[in-house]
Amino acid sequence: MNIPENLYYTKEHEWSSVSGDIVTVGITDYAQGELGDIVFVELPKIGIETTVAQPFGVIEAVKTVSDLYAPVSGKVVDVNNALVNEPDLINKDPYGEGWIIKIQAENKEEFDNLLDASGYKKLIEN
Repeated sequence: MNIPENLYYTKEHEWSSVSGDIVTVGITDYAQGELGDIVFVELPKIGIETTVAQPFGVIEAVKTVSDLYAPVSGKVVDVNNALVNEPDLINKDPYGEGWIIKIQAENKEEFDNLLDASGYKKLIEN
């Protein structure tokens, strides 16, 4: 299982890549494996406000439907429109082409609540 060291993670299995105040968000390799074949992703509209630990969208797989949770509060500044026609990009490349949204973070202190790679690995091992 792939858990990149340079990313941050939530207990709900989202990953975050931080560049300045822009946070790119997707779901982890572990999460996509548990979900199975992803068939639909509900993307938020650009400009909506996210609240840390609150749903911003929905992901649907053959096995189940699950909410997507914001790792930080802020404003959605970009969405991965490729997922509309190719939701399985998340299965193929969860940390690359399968990214879901980008958020302009309001409060960088919220990053302190995210897990590092070793913390996330411990979470999924338990």
